[in-house]
Amino acid sequence: MPDNAVRRPTIIQVARLAQVSHQTVSRYLRHNGGLKPDTVRRVEAAIEELGYRPNLVARSMRTRRTGRLAVLLPAPALLLPTRLLSAAAAVAHEAGFLMEVVSVEGGPQERSERAWELISSGQVEGVLSLSSLPGLSDQPRTASSAAFVVVGEYDDELRGIGELADASVVGEIIEHLAGLGHRHFLHVAGPDAWSSARARRQVYLEVIERLGLVSHGVVDGDWSAQCAYDAVRALPDASPVTAVIAANDPMATGAVRAALDRGWGVPQRLSVSGWDDLELGRFATPSLSSVVVDREEQGRVAMERLIALIRGEPEPDAARLPLNRLVLRESTGPAPVLG
Repeated sequence: MPDNAVRRPTIIQVARLAQVSHQTVSRYLRHNGGLKPDTVRRVEAAIEELGYRPNLVARSMRTRRTGRLAVLLPAPALLLPTRLLSAAAAVAHEAGFLMEVVSVEGGPQERSERAWELISSGQVEGVLSLSSLPGLSDQPRTASSAAFVVVGEYDDELRGIGELADASVVGEIIEHLAGLGHRHFLHVAGPDAWSSARARRQVYLEVIERLGLVSHGVVDGDWSAQCAYDAVRALPDASPVTAVIAANDPMATGAVRAALDRGWGVPQRLSVSGWDDLELGRFATPSLSSVVVDREEQGRVAMERLIALIRGEPEPDAARLPLNRLVLRESTGPAPVLG
């Protein structure tokens, strides 16, 4: 080795400086836990002082650990679940892993084949799939294969299904408005190709019938503000409709704009609710009553499950808040008395 070559600090040097065994430093680097706080502080101080960086290539050859995780997505996708991915990445990085996103062309079968390639390749320690992997659960898990977790809350075009498509909160919205005296409703629905839109339409119709309320139609929307704007503008001047249930926040915003353009106060004449709890709706005037869809929580829990499986630890406590939760703001209020 040339005289001027820079030698990398070793784990032995870290251990000597921290006054611990090299096994303790190795345990710290593997994130195995169970170390005393004072030990952790001394190891971290030694690593910082020496500028020690573990040799990941050698470690992966020796331990089969790569420090890499893969998140599998269908491709092409209409929209990327960026909030979920950001939350999952934060959990992965906090645990000492690098998270990569892998897009797979084709359908469920191609996705399953690619997932199995990753799981058995030794390139990653874990695979998280946001959509179904048919047949993969039948594959044997070996000591050398990666862990995998299937969230299964998205279809082949990354449209929400499963718990993300749970529309029961629509019933809560209608029941709340009915308790405020509303009897005449209008629903601006999302595209029928989305299972979440179909579910919200179905719950709307079922709850309206169950409570003996009156629906003045279901408008087939396209998620845009314009379609809801047109639907509210098309209501007769003497319409008895006092509440609009929009299938997302942009449509709710369009409904509010149309009502104000007609001189109808919101919520004084027309109450409007949305879905997704987008930031723009929270800062609008009036602020939107909506449904929080906690995609960050979904991403955190999914990644925590995967890391626990990799480390052979118990799965994290699943007793969390539901992903979809109603939040009431200024756009909904008591029903008006119409002359």
